[in-house]
Amino acid sequence: MSRTTETPKTDRRTRVTVLVALAANLVIAVAKAVGGIFAHSPALLSEAAHSVADSMNEVFLLAALRRSRRPADARHPFGYGKERFFWSLLAAVGIFVMGGCFSVFQGIEALRSGGGEQFSGYVAGMIVLGIAFVAEGLSLVRALHQVHRQGGLADGLRDPALRTVVAEDATAVIGVTLAFTGMALHMITGQVVWEASASLAIGALLVYVAYRLGRDARDQLIGEAADPEADARIRALLAAQPEIDSVEALFTMKTGLETALVAARVDLVPGLDSEQVEEVAVRIKRSIGFAVAEADQVFLDVTERSAHEAEGSPAATGERGGA
Repeated sequence: MSRTTETPKTDRRTRVTVLVALAANLVIAVAKAVGGIFAHSPALLSEAAHSVADSMNEVFLLAALRRSRRPADARHPFGYGKERFFWSLLAAVGIFVMGGCFSVFQGIEALRSGGGEQFSGYVAGMIVLGIAFVAEGLSLVRALHQVHRQGGLADGLRDPALRTVVAEDATAVIGVTLAFTGMALHMITGQVVWEASASLAIGALLVYVAYRLGRDARDQLIGEAADPEADARIRALLAAQPEIDSVEALFTMKTGLETALVAARVDLVPGLDSEQVEEVAVRIKRSIGFAVAEADQVFLDVTERSAHEAEGSPAATGERGGA
């Protein structure tokens, strides 16, 4: 199995990626704070607070990486893999509240007050945005490089921590571009509506990103099924066993980033005694664990009930086992 050797290495790479994003956000927060103090710009000072909030999200992700690797115990027999999804959900809430809602408020406030920045404020703000663009861009390049090393978008973005970093950095690069454009048009035309519109667009973008990240984390927290490919491999393996007459029901649930629970209800061919049934069950569970690396908990239930009755009762029982 490659899970036990590859996952720690992947976690280390993800931790470095999150730390790079944290460093970038801290640099941006300092740059915005200095620019805001120099230009007496409440908008830049508020954006400094926004970057601090992004930094807190990275702290959440670091907590997810550390806590999700704890081994199973009596209170959590299936391990702590879902900690990764919980902390990612908190990060999504942070993006929504501290990012999206605040940016929308900032845009509405700019329209209401009519603005009032001085030329020096625009220059300082654009310099800060340039620093932010470089820092966020470097962080995004690092995150995308890791996604590529982990198999591309389909496989690399299964990790909620890495997915959150990519979403944050990509949104930040787009947001900095929108903010720079809005400030430039405000300076050229003297119309605050351009800068306010940029803030509203950034807010809408952050709300959308937070919604997508939160939805994914919610699905994983409440018990998302294993990938369809893994499910198909398990079904094919069960159907290929000569001792199995039919597969009445198959249930899977992700218990972590690289772990899943498998529960199957099968009808065996007639004529097997108890020792043969036990031998078949052990062999099948080992075969599933070998064919599907993430299936670390496999439960089999031998039954003669119909498929309709089996579908009506999702709970599967049986001897605990795995590869």
